[in-house]
Amino acid sequence: MQNRPYPTLSQAARIWARIGLLSFGGPAGQIALMHRILVEEQRWLGEKRFLHALNFCMLLPGPEAMQLAIYIGWLMHRIPGGIVAGLLFVLPGLVSIMALSWIYALWGQTDTLGALFFGLKAAVLAIVVQAVIRIGARALRNGAMIAVAVGSFVAIFALGVPFPVIILAAGLIGLAGARAGLAAFRGGGHGKAGGVSVAPAETLLGEDAPDHARIGPAGARRLSALFLALWLVPVAALFLLAGPGNVFAQIAGFFSVMAVVTFGGAYAVLAYVAQQAVDTYGWLAPGEMLDGLGMAETTPGPLIMVTQFVGFMGAFRDPGAMPPLLAGTLGGLLTTWVTYVPCFLWIFLGAPFVERLRDNHVLSAALTAITAAVVGVIGNLAVWFGLHVLFGQLRTLTAWGLALDWPVWRTLDPAALLLVVAAMIAVFRFRLGAVAVLAGCALAGLVLRLAGIA
Repeated sequence: MQNRPYPTLSQAARIWARIGLLSFGGPAGQIALMHRILVEEQRWLGEKRFLHALNFCMLLPGPEAMQLAIYIGWLMHRIPGGIVAGLLFVLPGLVSIMALSWIYALWGQTDTLGALFFGLKAAVLAIVVQAVIRIGARALRNGAMIAVAVGSFVAIFALGVPFPVIILAAGLIGLAGARAGLAAFRGGGHGKAGGVSVAPAETLLGEDAPDHARIGPAGARRLSALFLALWLVPVAALFLLAGPGNVFAQIAGFFSVMAVVTFGGAYAVLAYVAQQAVDTYGWLAPGEMLDGLGMAETTPGPLIMVTQFVGFMGAFRDPGAMPPLLAGTLGGLLTTWVTYVPCFLWIFLGAPFVERLRDNHVLSAALTAITAAVVGVIGNLAVWFGLHVLFGQLRTLTAWGLALDWPVWRTLDPAALLLVVAAMIAVFRFRLGAVAVLAGCALAGLVLRLAGIA
């Protein structure tokens, strides 16, 4: 261990606040940022332990970058450290999305904001396509994984199979493949996180596990009871007191399920969230989900923070006896609560047993198949977004048990097509970052609207 003073919790909080404010660019950028600050600059932990923690977080539902922050905060300063790290990682995004939700609810239909969001939609589509290609290149390493990805795409796009069912089926396929001894289902680890490699001896944590990493059955039960109560008691109270038809009960129930099945990151579950929010609950119009994703892409914090916008708009439009803005604010905060509280449960309960989980080859095989299925689900998200960005009308084609959304070609929007092509070139040819592409497309949308083209 280096001969340096160990940071206090308040000193560590300043580091976590810095990370939270700079955490743009989605999970890949956020993980790289944490590696640079925590491993290379602060040398709290080494390369091997960082990747160990990252591999564990990838096994869990929910935003892996936030869970990695909770994990490292817990390693450094026990449960208070994990809570501080997780809260400061999420807080900047929570405040930003809430402010933008208010603006959108009050003035979202004005020409200026409409033009900005028109451009943002094109950029979001390009970024989602990039995510499909990037994740696919890593996950689809053989014919079996390609088949799982194609099957998941067909299941959600043409058959309407719910996302949780697809995840469960993919996990069972992975388990079966592992038990059959098939090489295609052997899980793989992550590559190097990037930057400078730091040895354990050069870090504050060193090589040994801290004392609080050894938890017994009694401690695990207490932790589980505490965080399960924080998560599920408010949900149960809403169902009992307000009834299952109440918008707040629907928000609490729906996003609690999402907290359990969001394997593969935000992109994987957004198509399902969008379809349910638009078609089942009527919280949003199709284009509004793209607007929310544009907000999440341009603000710090986990991309899944877009769900706060969904909850806000759902409650804003069905406020009951409340003022709409108050209802929307409570709906957004409720969504964030039931989305992120489970992250603390997974880390505090599972991290002490991380070695056992990491060495479980059957579990790794299930994750490998789930990751392949996620590629197909994100592909569905790209197609779904693309159809709604480029075309003014869609119609449903039904045949042989399939139901396909098909564009009405005469409603193709040339201005939207122009912006999408420009965004694709910026992302794939010039490799511009997400923030630059989003800002450029938003400005282009405004210019096209002022010129009377869009």
